[in-house]
Amino acid sequence: MADHLDLLVVGGGVIGLSVAWRAAVRGHRVTVADPAPASGASHAAAGMLAPVSEVTYTEEPLLRLGLASLKRWPAFAAELADASGHDLDYRTDGTLDVAFGSDDLAALDDLAAFVSKLGLPAERLTGRECRRLEPMLAPAVRGGLLAGGDAWVDPRRVTAALLAALERAGGTLVRARAAELITASGRATGVRLSTGESVGADLVVLAAGAWSGSLEGVPPEALPPVRPVKGQIMRLRSPAPILRRCVRGVVHGSHVYLVPRGDGETVLGATQEEMGFDTRVTAGGLWELLRDARELVPGVTELEVAEMTAGMRPGTPDNLPLIGATIVPGLHLATGHHRGGVLLAPLTADLCSREAGEADAGLSAICSPLRFGDRGAQDRHRERREQREHNLGEHHRKHDSRELDSPEPSPREHRLRDHTPQEYR
Repeated sequence: MADHLDLLVVGGGVIGLSVAWRAAVRGHRVTVADPAPASGASHAAAGMLAPVSEVTYTEEPLLRLGLASLKRWPAFAAELADASGHDLDYRTDGTLDVAFGSDDLAALDDLAAFVSKLGLPAERLTGRECRRLEPMLAPAVRGGLLAGGDAWVDPRRVTAALLAALERAGGTLVRARAAELITASGRATGVRLSTGESVGADLVVLAAGAWSGSLEGVPPEALPPVRPVKGQIMRLRSPAPILRRCVRGVVHGSHVYLVPRGDGETVLGATQEEMGFDTRVTAGGLWELLRDARELVPGVTELEVAEMTAGMRPGTPDNLPLIGATIVPGLHLATGHHRGGVLLAPLTADLCSREAGEADAGLSAICSPLRFGDRGAQDRHRERREQREHNLGEHHRKHDSRELDSPEPSPREHRLRDHTPQEYR
């Protein structure tokens, strides 16, 4: 390790590793501190690169970030594969969002209109057209929306490639937990590790996911307002892929997705639960996933269960990431990406290195940690988030009322889609 670093990144998930690799490529002296790199949320993530199909009403700033990062992914993937020698299983066949019942179909119609209004690429399909694209879909699927510009990647391969590329670029890795931020005259100057060793750096980037708000030594007014959002996810296995593209479904008001891998694995997820730092896998959570997935793709019940896991996504009061400088000189954030960590990795690396470019002017302001600078800002953003959730609930109840002969629908759940647990994201 260098005596004094240009950059010290706290957290070795897809975000922290992307920031560190980009800096190392530019010749900076970089170290990543993480006791178990690439073993947390990024390890469990599905890897959907889907800003179009992930869009929700009132989240246009998040959509803008997602589209800007999606444009970077082809070059990012190619450069990373070349630098590491790893295959990322990066695919660009789009996402098929399908509807099962009449109320869900009505909601999909509204989403199609919203996407069209934004000028985004999407094609409305009938149920028959959906099954022509994906023969394993259930006959009861009523329609769909094909977001042809969406993509997906295997996050486990991405983080493995980032670790290799970082080492080749001269970056180093310290397998220890960052226990405390070190400051001098009000400026961040490094961290103290759990081993007792101190590491000095000109710039510290805190990229510890849901744990970013628990680093000792950070002044209370500079602590990132992140919270853990639990998600349960399954990995199924078959001799060959059962789907050609990502499939997302709305089943009785609940969301479920299936992401195919080239080796026959299918990732099934995910729940979204406000349960604090609870990473237990529950029978109820997995039953809901299988129940909803079976409605869309009946064949999933014949697949082998390869893995079940649960973990934390770092949520923020306004669902936007925290990227950039804090009020503490020398301390930057790269956290709070919630369900979009893998998607936003290339953009986050560029924003941290100030390479976003004029075409993306304003993106830094959208995700600046300084937006929570005054004491009441977090409360106001939390109130707005709760109001959005209330409005979405009213939106679905409006459509549910059209089904006069249908039973009481399940309440809509905003599902966790990419990440999961461990010390760092």
